[in-house]
Amino acid sequence: MIRKAVIPAAGLGTRFLPATKAVPKELLPVVDKPAVQYVVEEAVRAGLEDILMITGRDKGALEDHFDRSPQLERILECKGDVTKLAAVRQASELADLHYLRQGEPLGLGHAVLMAEKHIDNEPFAVLLGDDLIDEREDLLARMIEAQAISGGSVVALMEVDPEQISAYGCAAVDVVPGQDYVRITGMVEKPEQECAPSNLAVIGRYVLHPEIFAELSRTKPGRGCEIQLTDALQSLAVAGSTGNGVFGVIYNGRRFDTGDKFSYIKAVVTIALERDDFGRELRKWMQEIVDISEFSGPSYMSGNSPFSNSGVFASKEASPYG
Repeated sequence: MIRKAVIPAAGLGTRFLPATKAVPKELLPVVDKPAVQYVVEEAVRAGLEDILMITGRDKGALEDHFDRSPQLERILECKGDVTKLAAVRQASELADLHYLRQGEPLGLGHAVLMAEKHIDNEPFAVLLGDDLIDEREDLLARMIEAQAISGGSVVALMEVDPEQISAYGCAAVDVVPGQDYVRITGMVEKPEQECAPSNLAVIGRYVLHPEIFAELSRTKPGRGCEIQLTDALQSLAVAGSTGNGVFGVIYNGRRFDTGDKFSYIKAVVTIALERDDFGRELRKWMQEIVDISEFSGPSYMSGNSPFSNSGVFASKEASPYG
């Protein structure tokens, strides 16, 4: 049974400067909750309550967010603001959180390798702190089940437009008859479109066999002079390797990359529209803004909405991968 998760959160957040000069990008709010809290909550829903967060320099605010705040709690108690008090306490009661600092930004593979002692030779999950998965979906649970059946490592895959594949790790796959996952036969980090083996992109969820640590320790710096997790998984995917192979669960639901400015804005707006407390008002205001502006594109409230498409909601069309 998988009990532990690792959340790499040591990135510099340069795409959001100057906002991230003093605030970790993982703490940028998505409405009224930081992005990384959505990720921790996802891990907890999947039964993973022992969580190691890999942080970096000047990211102590991450620990503060998930810690108790007695003074703030006393103020809210005195005011009788039970709703905000419950929200503040919830963050500190979600899981058993641990922290480890990555001294240098040497890549995702290096960040995962740092978790070896904490994981202690067990299969474990990795959730990237800036990838938000729709809370109504069971992606992580599906991946944990696939790992239990296959005995190998499992990555989350998503079909993207071919011209976007150069921004992702990419996988070549074979169908596994009778199973809700595919076998990965090869992986490459951020290939050019003409060299990509498929349009299946690796997104920020992994369930890994502990053999990944031995492979990462042998992995040389690759693209960007960083130790790439994709390179280590490629080695494990090779027939005859240790670690029982690599498999993929294809995800067709909603995903936001909050490390990208445009996708971050989509996340805030879409999640705000779904809120019971002000979603209706926001929808009405957005309709007014569109009606009175010179905006010439499709209505945000129409069936052609950019919120129902364009990389926020994945296509539900039939996939050749099942």
